[in-house]
Amino acid sequence: MKVLIVEDESMAAKRLVRLLQEANPDIEILAKLDSVKRAVNWLKDSTADLLFFDIQLADGLSFEILEQVQVAAPIIFTTAFDEYAIQAFKLNSIDYLLKPIDPEELGNALDKYQKLFSEKESQPMNMALIEQAMQMMTKKYKERFVVKIGEHIHTIPTNETAYFFSQEKATYLQTIEKNRFIIDYTLEQVEELVDPERFFRINRKYLVSLEAVKDIVTYSNSRLRLILKHSDEMDAIVSRDKVQEFKKWLDR
Repeated sequence: MKVLIVEDESMAAKRLVRLLQEANPDIEILAKLDSVKRAVNWLKDSTADLLFFDIQLADGLSFEILEQVQVAAPIIFTTAFDEYAIQAFKLNSIDYLLKPIDPEELGNALDKYQKLFSEKESQPMNMALIEQAMQMMTKKYKERFVVKIGEHIHTIPTNETAYFFSQEKATYLQTIEKNRFIIDYTLEQVEELVDPERFFRINRKYLVSLEAVKDIVTYSNSRLRLILKHSDEMDAIVSRDKVQEFKKWLDR
């Protein structure tokens, strides 16, 4: 199997090469490229059996490669983004791996490739879903929230928000200055509006900013308790079903 790797982080590229060779010693790495431009130039004259594309490269998104050159080979995308953002292109001809890449998940992706492409038939790339995924990855997140203070209307920048929480059917925004305001959104709506790189839904009640986390303490029933910089709240608990996802979010 001949493989092309497009990855702009040298350590990540080296690790992927090692994991691939451990998974299948017969894999041949044709090239390691670190930009959209170099990948486009390479693919104009060459091909591979399987492509590994990091989504975010130094000079753009790897989706842009597909807009500039025809690619017949199947692609496995690698990304530090959360799973929800890339479900749009988890299809027969496309797969994805979340960073840091897990060897077992890599093995499963290679097995999927072998099953789907054992007959060496190229499958058409679904460009509509690629475009949808690209829009999701370049989504512009909410920069401020409108709040009412007495008879006055103010805006609170999202980057000055420590966390959001729900209480008694209302949703609150807590600032890094420890000011608290009611906002006209449900917590589910806020979760869709803010950048998932900066905010994480730790349980049904809290959506916290990474910058607001002061300390993390192990808690009962395999849960975690967060000590927040801008709050005296005692129930900022990462629910058990969120713990592994939360750790991956921290490790990006």
